[in-house]
This record gives sequence, structure tokens and C-alpha cells, in this order.
Amino acid sequence: MQKIIGVICLVIGLLLLLKGHDIANSIGSQVTKAFTGEPTSNANHYFVAGIAVALLGGSLIFWNRKKA
Repeated sequence: MQKIIGVICLVIGLLLLLKGHDIANSIGSQVTKAFTGEPTSNANHYFVAGIAVALLGGSLIFWNRKKA
């Protein structure tokens, strides 16, 4: 059960990263990046959330919890 949840979290994390990449490459974000030098904070939120959820999923997949 733990590995299934881990795979689901990993997939959701990757989807969040892809969504952040799409937002960062949008026209509005490119205009903001031209003036400020960095992508919009919304894209950054998707990147951070995607990395966090993907790391959680990876740890659930590869970390074996020993049963007592």
C-alpha cells in the first residue's frame, strides 16, 4: 500500500513540475520575466510543490519501513 501511494505522489509531483514549466513559459510569465528577471511566483509555487511531492513519493517507494 505504501508503494502505491508513493507512485501516486511521484506522478502528481511530476505533473506539478510540468504545470509549473508551462506557466513559466507562458506569455504573461515571459513579460514578467523580461521586467523582473525571474518567473512569476505562481510558477515558483508549482515548482516547489512538485519537488516536495515527488520527493515524498520517492521516499515512500524506496524507503522500506520495518515492521515490528
